[in-house]
Amino acid sequence: MEEEQWGRKIRAFRKLKGYTQATLAKELGISLTLLGEIERESRKPEKTLVLKICDTLGISLREMQEL
Repeated sequence: MEEEQWGRKIRAFRKLKGYTQATLAKELGISLTLLGEIERESRKPEKTLVLKICDTLGISLREMQEL
């Protein structure tokens, strides 16, 4: 999977699960700015953060990769 697709996929799952950027950022313990940059694909997330996002949203890494 290409890294530049992470942002689009994270945004899609976040919306699907009913999270706002603010609520997801708070649950992840990151800034709203950082989450916004990741979703706009201007910043690449660390793999540990991707795994934490998957855990918080209740999805597997495979599901994130297949979207």
